[in-house]
Amino acid sequence: MRKLWITGVAVLLLFLLSACGGAEQSPAEEAAETEAPAAAPTAAAIPTDTPVPATEAVQATEEPTMVAAQEEQPEVESETTVSAKLQAYADENANGPGAIFVGDFGQLAGPAPEPRLGDFDGNVPLEAIEKHAYIFESQYYQSVLERANLENPTPLVTEGEEFEIQYACINRALLWCALKEDYMFPRVLERTNGQLKLVTTSFPELGLAGPDVHSLVADGTLAMADIAQYIAGAFPAIEIGSLFGIYPTLEHNYIAMAHVTPELSALAVEATEGGQYISLNWHSGNNVFFFSKDPLDTVEAWQKKKIRTPTAAMSSWLGGMEADAQFMAFTEVYTALERGILDAAMTGGDAGFGQRWYEVTDYINGPVISWDNSAMVMNKNEWAKLPEDLQKILLEEAALNELEELRTAAVQHEQGLIKNTTAGLTYRPFSPELQDFAYQNAVLGALMPEWVKRVGGADQPVIDVFNEKIGPIVGMKVNPDGTAVEAPITQPLDNFKAPQYAK
Repeated sequence: MRKLWITGVAVLLLFLLSACGGAEQSPAEEAAETEAPAAAPTAAAIPTDTPVPATEAVQATEEPTMVAAQEEQPEVESETTVSAKLQAYADENANGPGAIFVGDFGQLAGPAPEPRLGDFDGNVPLEAIEKHAYIFESQYYQSVLERANLENPTPLVTEGEEFEIQYACINRALLWCALKEDYMFPRVLERTNGQLKLVTTSFPELGLAGPDVHSLVADGTLAMADIAQYIAGAFPAIEIGSLFGIYPTLEHNYIAMAHVTPELSALAVEATEGGQYISLNWHSGNNVFFFSKDPLDTVEAWQKKKIRTPTAAMSSWLGGMEADAQFMAFTEVYTALERGILDAAMTGGDAGFGQRWYEVTDYINGPVISWDNSAMVMNKNEWAKLPEDLQKILLEEAALNELEELRTAAVQHEQGLIKNTTAGLTYRPFSPELQDFAYQNAVLGALMPEWVKRVGGADQPVIDVFNEKIGPIVGMKVNPDGTAVEAPITQPLDNFKAPQYAK
């Protein structure tokens, strides 16, 4: 990362800043068909979510050589100063939409771009920001800040053009879709003087299920769309971004996903036959919860239970829990729960709340830690039509939108559970016994080896990526025979902090 300069006084001030830590929760549901109901009154305190993997891997002293499958994340140099321009931007945009982190967590607190993207008051509180300090102190955050090009934004030179591009988001009700529509797209329109108009539609509105979206972007049927885990039938390697249950905390999940962003973006480009990668969508506030009429807080409680699942990875996990995984359209789940066709259903906390599952269930169980993602990709021919300055402006605004996604993620991770318990559900966190059983049987015993089979075996490049980039963070490796085992942690989380925030 190129060096940022400031006066000696600012250098001294930066060294006085202390880093805060913390992590907690998060997966993404395919299509929450309805908007969430109006927020209920402020909830009572909720017990801290308990992550699924209970077994801690051994901490090793040596660090391995990491080899990226595609390209490595940009290196962040050891310079700790902040330029006058960037500091001025941070000061001017503090405490609201567009706020960035250059050393002061207090500047990130404030209103979300749209009320439902924040807490019950529509805010991103300082307490939530500080609990998620690892996001803002990471090398990845610094690389996104660099892509936003806030110190030298691309000037508009194009005149008299009109471009309208339709963006197919998974569902309008999902938080990252709402943020783009409410925050990013108006900014793009303003910066291009009305010449580039981005219009949101969604998979349900287009009658799309998701598995063929990559092909529709490739052939130009869709100009721009979310490329997510639905295409795993054709590209099972993409499930590296949604391996439920392997992460002990949200911090581990975030750092691992940031570390494999080059591979995830390359998969999206390959799947769309050369499409233009615009940005990463962070599916925040979507820890996997299980909505049920009976509590699922013991190993025995899961046996033979019919539980709805939307993905192959989660089906494998449920098989390891000795449950009966049921594929079912998201819009059919409410009725199936109401009539007893399903014993339980899994989804993200916010997505389940939006579908009012709290009306037909009594318990919310979990979570399984998951902060997965998708890629926003444009058809290559549509991209080529845009003048260079409009292309650059779009990428800069997409990066700024990603920074805002990460700012609001700090509170979204808290809200899914709170909304459902406020609506009347009883929270049953996984017991230590259940956590250990899930990790050994559902993760190591089922999810991981079955994913290895789906990608074609342990000799596939994506398995090398897992072993080199994710395994050393979470303490796991895939053996040549396709089995998954615990392994030493050789990449501690502090390794991924930007130098100015490293201890």
